[in-house]
Amino acid sequence: MAIIITDECINCGACEPECPNTAIYEGADDWKYADGTELQGNVVLPNGKKENADTDQEPISDEIYYIVADKCTECKGFHEEPQCAAVCPVDCCVPDDDNVETEAELLAKKRFLHNE
Repeated sequence: MAIIITDECINCGACEPECPNTAIYEGADDWKYADGTELQGNVVLPNGKKENADTDQEPISDEIYYIVADKCTECKGFHEEPQCAAVCPVDCCVPDDDNVETEAELLAKKRFLHNE
């Protein structure tokens, strides 16, 4: 399951540099699938969506840091626990019940994002 950042976020930015997939962005910032991954050009995501990895995507939040679920692997294959949650001073990085994935799915997503 992906991680989300709740509205208790104080916009400290501690989480952003910890993400191995560059799935965390500052509020109001555009994002790309290519950011911090090996993805380029037209791709078919593991969930079947077709996207251009180099195209700017609309921010998920205009007010607080946010996590792109399609890029979040809960740090599986990198760390023992989600690093955003480990460094968050207000514990606002929590599991997203709307994006439940198995460990195998998360590891497959990691391999996909990093061409492994």
